[in-house]
Amino acid sequence: MKRSSLTEFELQENDFKIRICRSNGEVQTVAAHHVMAPAAPAAGPAPTPAPEEAAPVDESKIIKSPMVGTFYSAPAPESPPFVKTGDKVSEDSVVCIIEAMKVMNEIKAETSGSIAEVFVENGESIEYGQPLFRLS
Repeated sequence: MKRSSLTEFELQENDFKIRICRSNGEVQTVAAHHVMAPAAPAAGPAPTPAPEEAAPVDESKIIKSPMVGTFYSAPAPESPPFVKTGDKVSEDSVVCIIEAMKVMNEIKAETSGSIAEVFVENGESIEYGQPLFRLS
């Protein structure tokens, strides 16, 4: 974790879950346990939905991070960003770079559309599967 500057790692597979956290260079928490499904539904009234529920998000319109790393919106600090809100993209359009283990990986849109929202900032650390852009 020190070599990669990770401060937190979590892995869940089927009914197994492990989480490791590091602060000030020392491992603080190590937890591993089996995730168990509840045996029976909890007694009591059913929860009422919030009055203003968000509309379901079309996952096909979200560009997610394929890896853990550092998000870069441009090829160089002095260069303009690959895309910004309102830009049209195609399947082969490069939308950002993710640096992982000192390797710069160009991330393509893999779908056509228009950039409706950018969820991350330049230089931000990102996780696998984290939403980066929303297309319209």
